[in-house]
Amino acid sequence: MNHGVITFSIIFSILIIFPSAYAQIFDDSKQKSIEVKINSLGEIKVTHVVREQNEPHQIALLDGKKENLIVEDEDGNAIQYGNIEDGNSLMIFPSKDDVIIKYDLIDELIMKGNFWTMEFLYLQSTSFILPQDADLIFVNNKPVMLGDKKGIMCHGCQMTLEYSLNEPKVSEKIKIQDKEYFFEIRTFSEIKQFSLNEKLDGLNFEVVGENEFVTLIIPVNFLTEPYEVFLDEEKIFFHDYINNGTHVWMNMRPASSGDITITGTIIPDVSTVNSQDYSPFVYIGVSIIIGVIIAVFLVKRKQNLIST
Repeated sequence: MNHGVITFSIIFSILIIFPSAYAQIFDDSKQKSIEVKINSLGEIKVTHVVREQNEPHQIALLDGKKENLIVEDEDGNAIQYGNIEDGNSLMIFPSKDDVIIKYDLIDELIMKGNFWTMEFLYLQSTSFILPQDADLIFVNNKPVMLGDKKGIMCHGCQMTLEYSLNEPKVSEKIKIQDKEYFFEIRTFSEIKQFSLNEKLDGLNFEVVGENEFVTLIIPVNFLTEPYEVFLDEEKIFFHDYINNGTHVWMNMRPASSGDITITGTIIPDVSTVNSQDYSPFVYIGVSIIIGVIIAVFLVKRKQNLIST
């Protein structure tokens, strides 16, 4: 398995507006790395690796309640330090080796509804290692598919991180002529009446749930761009964020229950679906008409015979 880290950048306005105010505390040259590791129980362990320095220097820690603080060198030997700003920063004394700062971050990751949620603010590049089962996460409502990666790298980081370890998956299919198209839906909402919308060239389904992520995996040989998503005929925001050539991943977050319509360009020819769907009714209608005509003819013929 490739245990890499997905890298992305977030524009951080405070850094642009007040670059000098944070220059001394948030000096990238002093820290080799910052790692935030989250386990399946929601426990957070933070590690700062600080470059060797020949003079005292200040290192800002992450905001929040901290426990089990350790400051040591690479061999596990204790390093002298002083607390600053009620423990939000440390003054590290000169060291000939890199300094490693470790601590647990308490009560910063909370369960909101069905998702673990963390509000994070730190100006330096920070790597996040997520639980193994968190293959799909959301950063500022934007989906990030981890796949075989173990986490993300956040640059100039101000974000809302959300993830779930047990998001339900639902499989649906639509049959056109003799071919079946398979869809997967990931959501805590209930999905009903998943079907083809022939009039609008798209998909229809009912979602029962409020403010829950809904992620669809759609075969591109069924529906392609340009996409639009509607909740009860009102256009809503969505992401179509992965296209591997065979499937597209689409994500939305409806604010309420209602009917979802996803439009695009339907690839299969659905005209035969209409004729096949309606042909029994046509046959029945024609048969009734023919029967009525024959009945009328027989009645008239009988009347003519009687009159003669």
